[in-house]
Amino acid sequence: MLDFVRNNKRITQGFLALITLPFAFWGVESYVRNADVGAGVASVGSSKITQQELQSALREQQERMRAQLGGKADPAMFETPQMRRAVLDSMITQRLLAEQTHKARLVVGNEQLVQYIAGVPSLQENGKFSKERYEALVAAQGMSKEMFEARLRQDMAVQQLMLPVTEAGISGQVAAGRWAATQLEQREVGDVLLLPENYVGQVKLAADAVQKFYEANRKQFEVPEQVRAEFLMLSRDALAAQAVVSDEEIKAYYQSRADRYKEAETRRASHILIRAAKDAPEAEVKAAKAKADELLAQAKKAPGDFARFAKQNSQDPGSAEKGGDLDWFARGAMVKAFEDVAFSLKEGQISDVVRSDFGFHIIRLTGVRPERVKALEDVKAEILAELKREAGAKKYAEAAEGFGNMVYEQADSLKPAAEKWKLEIRQTQWLTKGAKLPAPFENQKLAAALFSDDGLKNKRNTEAVEVAPGTLASARVLEHKPAALQALEVVKGDVEKHLIREEALKLATKDGEEKMARLAKGEAVDLKWTAAHSVSRAAAQGIPPDLLRAVFKADAEKLPAYAGVAVPGRGYALLRISAVKAGQVSKDDPRGSGLLQQYARVVAEEEFAAWMTTVKEKYPVEINKPLLESKER
Repeated sequence: MLDFVRNNKRITQGFLALITLPFAFWGVESYVRNADVGAGVASVGSSKITQQELQSALREQQERMRAQLGGKADPAMFETPQMRRAVLDSMITQRLLAEQTHKARLVVGNEQLVQYIAGVPSLQENGKFSKERYEALVAAQGMSKEMFEARLRQDMAVQQLMLPVTEAGISGQVAAGRWAATQLEQREVGDVLLLPENYVGQVKLAADAVQKFYEANRKQFEVPEQVRAEFLMLSRDALAAQAVVSDEEIKAYYQSRADRYKEAETRRASHILIRAAKDAPEAEVKAAKAKADELLAQAKKAPGDFARFAKQNSQDPGSAEKGGDLDWFARGAMVKAFEDVAFSLKEGQISDVVRSDFGFHIIRLTGVRPERVKALEDVKAEILAELKREAGAKKYAEAAEGFGNMVYEQADSLKPAAEKWKLEIRQTQWLTKGAKLPAPFENQKLAAALFSDDGLKNKRNTEAVEVAPGTLASARVLEHKPAALQALEVVKGDVEKHLIREEALKLATKDGEEKMARLAKGEAVDLKWTAAHSVSRAAAQGIPPDLLRAVFKADAEKLPAYAGVAVPGRGYALLRISAVKAGQVSKDDPRGSGLLQQYARVVAEEEFAAWMTTVKEKYPVEINKPLLESKER
């Protein structure tokens, strides 16, 4: 069944990935029945999800987002009620799946597990399973092999559970075809946008309009509070830069990892290729072979002219112009038939004709670099950097808690922490509350702490906040400017412009609705329509969703047909549909194929949602909302 999923069902695989991927990050402990430890933020059947488990899942999700966004995910976004609820809902789904898997007694045997791991492309080297890559992957997850494999077994078991469910969602060809056809239906559309700028001259504001707006919206005219601050950052990189590594340590590291610095044998070759596809007709293959045999005879008579023969005759566009030169390559870089011969030749030797999936090759070996171990001097800088990174990571792990404690306990100054860990205290320019702030204050949690009452009034150090992986920051207010209301005289001109535009927008909308009503009655309306262009639901060409919906909602039985829609902030759009072309779904058209797959995914998701409803009836779900929303972490 797992092979079937892996090799044949792309839609099912993609859907399963959405449901089961979090197992790799949150772990079996969060899905199987757990010990009754800590307060439950939710219960699923007879088991519960604890506050600690939710926090762990939030941290893991945060790390995933950081990896995807290049380390730019703001930790504060994971502390919102919406994010906590989204992660909890995902955990509940996973717990339900795990409960059902357990009840169905689905297990993954050792042989299945080994085959699955060995078949992962990223864990292979030269086409073979790499133990080193596997160990590196497990280490990167911060787990033992046993824990990693237990999690993977659970993931695979859930896939076995899910496969019949998603396979049950078979989309009927007729229904799928009709849906795809509606997505591909094309309508020729011209438009007119009635802009508020054209109605400004008709606007007359009341004498007290500006005053009333100002009084009703005083908050809009406040200059936000500002602070100037100093801050301190403790990071793995900073501590790594401080690390001192001796030559003896570098030498010991090199000697203990000699295998890492081995360079496999590489070879350099030139070739002449006469193309013949693997499934080419017999006559074509014979002709190509005869041509290759003829060239081989010429090359063996005049080996010094091999490059000229290749340039004139080789059908490999990538190497022919270079006299057939393929540069240096190691084992695993070439197709097997080619590689086996290339690594059996002696330098300067020309091979017999070699058949591969590409055709017929004549190979001349032009160089051999035997396996060697890189000299210590060649890798010294690399080892030094690695040892410094290790030292920095170790020091950071040791210092992180102490740094947090010190900036909290000696809250009147950052100097003690700076002196203890040899860090630089830096100062900011004026920072405006609510504005886009420079690093590290783009972190919402750190910015909120800086602008808190305690930070502003008492000018105490903020707590140590993790602003990036392996980086803690603490800040302290030096100067503070409170928010201030701008006088009406200062903002009067801007308020007046805003009110005039708002009124002009209302006039444009009213005029548009009146023109639309006349067009619907068949009356002639003097409008300058844009040139008609073709649009479809599948290819909207930048048309806003509201306008697209209006285009396809319009009754096109009688042409031209018209539609009108208010465009927020821009005016009123009138649309004229002059032609309609029914959608055609063709198997050869990648658009149609993609839409059919999209429809199949939708059906699979509906089947899953319906099935999950029945699962929830077996394992009732209750959420402890007060605990979920509590700020106590």
